[in-house]
Amino acid sequence: MRARMRVYAATGALALLTACGGTGMTGHEGMSSAAPVAATAARAPSANDADVMFTQMMIPHHEQAVEMAGLAASRVSDVQIKELAAKIKTDQEREIGTMKGWLTAWGKPAMSGHMGHEMPGLLSEKVMKQLASAKGQEFDKLFVEGMIAHHNGAVEMARTEQTDGAHPEVKKMAAHMVIHQRGEVALLQEIGQRL
Repeated sequence: MRARMRVYAATGALALLTACGGTGMTGHEGMSSAAPVAATAARAPSANDADVMFTQMMIPHHEQAVEMAGLAASRVSDVQIKELAAKIKTDQEREIGTMKGWLTAWGKPAMSGHMGHEMPGLLSEKVMKQLASAKGQEFDKLFVEGMIAHHNGAVEMARTEQTDGAHPEVKKMAAHMVIHQRGEVALLQEIGQRL
């Protein structure tokens, strides 16, 4: 994974589009909002290539999780999955806002979708269509399987950031992701055993 991230860093400039602007972004739980991020960027250590690539890749990765969680609102049959999906949606939307704020502060562009990159845990278009067309217990099973894979991929990316990154706020978010998404994976596995 580390080698793959370095390849992305080397080729990222070819795959990136213009930066996302955006206003009214909220900060990550216990972290700065987008406005303070810009204000503190000059005082904090500079973001290195690993920080930038992690942030650029994690935004579309999170966006897919938000899309999956949004589908659960009207398709899921299990109450516990519905509650967890709502939490995932809220948490990851907050993190997306923070990460977009970082890219803006650093003067770095955001990716448009996943730009063909193979990101750990990212579900294929085919699987997303299956999820979108499923309901009830069929949806529950697909959601649990998909979100476990998705979260495990995010944890892999976050661990690479913890090792290779330099910016303390980005590393702090990565550490948060490892802890919380591993916890959600454990819960999803428990739910999956009774479906």
